[in-house]
Amino acid sequence: MLIGATALLLGGGGLAAYATTALAGNSTQDAMAGHSQHTASAFTLSCPDVGERLRQVPRSAKLPVSKGLSALDKQVHDAYHKMMGGSGDSVLNGLKTQRAKTIKMMVTAISKDAKRPGYLLKMSGCTMKPVNEGAGAGGNDSTKSVQDGWYQGQTQNQTQDGGQVQGQDPGQVQDGGQAQDQNGGQQQGQPGGPSPDDFVDINNVQPNADAPPFAAPQGGNASTGTFTTECGRNEDGHFNSDNVIVTPGVSNGAHHTHDYVGNKATDAFANDNKLAASDTTCDNGDQSTHYWPVLRKLDGNAEQKPGAAQDANVGTTLTPATVTLTFRGSQSGEVRAMPRFLKIITGDAKAFTNGTKNANASWSCTGFEDRQLKDKYPLCPQGSQVVRTFAFQNCWNGRDIDSGNHRDHMAFSDQNGNCPQGFQAVPQLVQRITYDVPQGQSFAVDSFPEQLHKPVTDHGDFINVMPDNLMSKAVDCINNGQECT
Repeated sequence: MLIGATALLLGGGGLAAYATTALAGNSTQDAMAGHSQHTASAFTLSCPDVGERLRQVPRSAKLPVSKGLSALDKQVHDAYHKMMGGSGDSVLNGLKTQRAKTIKMMVTAISKDAKRPGYLLKMSGCTMKPVNEGAGAGGNDSTKSVQDGWYQGQTQNQTQDGGQVQGQDPGQVQDGGQAQDQNGGQQQGQPGGPSPDDFVDINNVQPNADAPPFAAPQGGNASTGTFTTECGRNEDGHFNSDNVIVTPGVSNGAHHTHDYVGNKATDAFANDNKLAASDTTCDNGDQSTHYWPVLRKLDGNAEQKPGAAQDANVGTTLTPATVTLTFRGSQSGEVRAMPRFLKIITGDAKAFTNGTKNANASWSCTGFEDRQLKDKYPLCPQGSQVVRTFAFQNCWNGRDIDSGNHRDHMAFSDQNGNCPQGFQAVPQLVQRITYDVPQGQSFAVDSFPEQLHKPVTDHGDFINVMPDNLMSKAVDCINNGQECT
């Protein structure tokens, strides 16, 4: 039987973040008597990702599906906090009932104008995942090279011993990193994570990338040019907790705050016509939308607005020091133009519980970008900036500007630049964002609470709203080997 209890998860937040623990045994007596043989583990909630399994969402079902996906996230959010408060595994039954009702509504809406996705009805049940398992079944993936597609094919060499991240020193995490400082004092952190083990001194990471993930392909038949667009650093403060790609028409559909550059009209209610008519922060007239979760200092500051404090995202928002948006070519040859209004998401906001199949964020420090981290936040030396990099999917199916799960119409090429059958190479967007983080200051991305603010859950979003003549110019620059800005 399973005996529920509550325990303070020190590694998941110094502000009394609680998670459920359990002791496995054949009986209460066995569990108590076997005290020395069983280890209590902290848990988070792991639920099947309904959005990932969507294949066809007809226009008539888009709003009900958006509302359903947002409701599912809110249900998990509430259940997770009940679990932290001591409800233990008893929360799972109630959560399953809520999810079943919501999923049934979504299935009914889809089936009116498309094939009934009955398989979704089997996805209502959730489990408790030990937080010390790491992201996915493989545990710690921070030093994997790029063979899993977490950024496309720029460095495909697997480093020996998985990259040899050594000498992790979470004691350097201060002012919110939950680690013991040099004086042995417990640092205060963000409820629900991250933990000290989520940070690593970049000096102790062995090089694991032949070239940084923003470098253009070189040699052979590669299209070696680049096209860079300057859209600012979100100096105007364009923030919201919407997600116009995944949950259009739903306010606070992301349940965490996004940073925006480019199109000024982007929110949950911005359709293609609204985006095409909008002003932009880009200096070349590019009306494209770029967004990603904000990065926060873990200083305890609670912003009282959607996606922030009430969604368990706490800390002062960091404004990027630089934002570089570069389109690059293909290792295998020329690229063709992206269609206008093509929508791409890269990375997975739920990678800690979903596993790392779609994880695609890359972390490093300026001056150390031959060292890329997947599931660790870097601790950078004085004068070095924290770097987030998203290299987007670079192969398009040639037909669809979006798909039911917002992934199937795009793919990554292999290490030689070859796209999967039926796909063709398009310019690859690389979003590179740097931050001036005070030395010793811990930080984290906004996330769903049960994802514990893990770095592996970082993700980026893009809607191509370039005017056609500007996209043609970008393609010409890339295919002709030019560097255009």
